[in-house]
Order: sequence, then C-alpha cells, then structure tokens
Amino acid sequence: MQKGRQRGEDANSSVDGERIQKVLARGGVGSRREIERWINEGRLKINGKPVDLGDRLKNGDHLLINDRIVHWEKFVEQPTRVLLYHKPVGEVVTRRDPEGRPVVFTQLPKLAISRWIAVGRLDINTSGLLLVTNNGELANRLMHPSTQVEREYAVRILGEVSEATIAKLKQGVELEDGKAKFDDIKFFGGEGANKWYNVIVAEGRNRLVRRLWESQEVIVSRLMRVRYGPVVLPERLKARTFYELTDKELDLLFEFAGMAGEKPAIAAKPEFKAHKSGKR
Repeated sequence: MQKGRQRGEDANSSVDGERIQKVLARGGVGSRREIERWINEGRLKINGKPVDLGDRLKNGDHLLINDRIVHWEKFVEQPTRVLLYHKPVGEVVTRRDPEGRPVVFTQLPKLAISRWIAVGRLDINTSGLLLVTNNGELANRLMHPSTQVEREYAVRILGEVSEATIAKLKQGVELEDGKAKFDDIKFFGGEGANKWYNVIVAEGRNRLVRRLWESQEVIVSRLMRVRYGPVVLPERLKARTFYELTDKELDLLFEFAGMAGEKPAIAAKPEFKAHKSGKR
C-alpha cells in the first residue's frame, strides 16, 4: 500500500483537462477559493493570455502566476498527506520568525513538491495538536468559518471557577472582536490551586480560549489542543514528533471535510507510528 495515495484518481493519471484551481489547490499553492480570486484579479496567465474561471489545463500549457512560471505538471504526482504534529510551548506556527524563535515547519519532513500548510494556528504558549497538509483545498475546508469545526482544548486554570461563571461562558460573552462562547465545558480534575477543564469552541479566532477565560478574570496557566474536528491527539505522540495519517484515516477526514468524492481507491489498516522531527 502506498501512503498518501492520490485522492480520487490513480497517482499516475494525467491532470489533462482539469480546472486550474483544482490542480493548483492539490499542489498546495492555495485553496480553490484563493486561486479563483487570483484569477479574477488577473494574476494568472496561460500561454500568455489571462485565465478565465472555467479554463482547464492541458498537457503542454505554459502557466504563470504573477508572471512567474508554475511547473504545474508535477502536481499530477502529488499525493495528499496529512501530519499530526505535537507542538510544544515555545514554537511558533510560521515559516520564518524575525525574532529567531523555533518554527514548527523546520520540524517537519521536507516536501519535494509544494509545501506544508498549517490547518489553523496555535500561539507560542499553546501546545498540542497541529494538523499540517500539502493539500490546500483540504486545509481551506477544515479552516473555513462556515464549517464550524470543533476544536477541543485541555485547560489548566488557577483557582476555583463558579457554576455561574461556567454558565456565562457557555451562554456567550462580548469580546473586543464580537460575542464568543464555549460550546461545552467539562471539569477534568485537579487538586489544590490548579484545576483542569476540557473546553470546545467551533471557531478559530486568535487566542479565543484564553480570552474567554480572561474575560471572567480566570488565569490560564496551561493550554493544550487535544482535538481538531474528528482528529484526536494520540496519547503516545510526544512533543516535537508527528504521525502521518494512513489512507483509511485520510478517507475519513476527506469525508468529514465534504470531499467524499475524492476518497482514496485503497484503504489501509490504521497503524500508529510516531516520527521524530528533524531538529530540536
């Protein structure tokens, strides 16, 4: 079985005749929506002519984005891959950091084609599950606000929290960027000053979990994402290591993202295997 088999087509098939936005999204250039916007802005050209939304790529076509050549033919051999990375505190979700802090992308295996795309972000002080993929359309489906994908976090707080505070956080509070709430809050244990809760939100606003607790003057001392949609952080996955989804697991994720028509042709038995990152 070949890991990361091409979604919905044989890995050796041709993209001849496919819409431009589909080919480029598969290669991780951007989401289909982003590429359609670039087309409307006149940033793409085929054989020297501006691209229209319905245009399709054919073998031998010369494609430019912002007047730069795109070797789109190689995307025919681009299998979809998804990694579960256990991000530690102290790393930032960016490609380059001007302050010289460790970045998550240097911890991942290098791709010969396209690039890794983070599905959502975690701030420098938040650890836990980070999904990365080379499929721009899949990433966009999982992040788009309209999908309202659940994110679950384990939160350690300092002090006691009243039932009235929990009820208020579930009902909704006004933040500087609009009303927000926890879809669920469950007490998870703890003794002394520190207490653990698991909370669920269905949007990815910046520092949303921390800001919700802070709106009630509750101090968050530790925050870890443990689930993103149907994907759960494996208990055996240590910090700075990653796990690659099998074909069967990719099949389920594509179905969840509303891309069931692009299921893999062959399913594999799930097998847990963690990989150490290249750097520390």
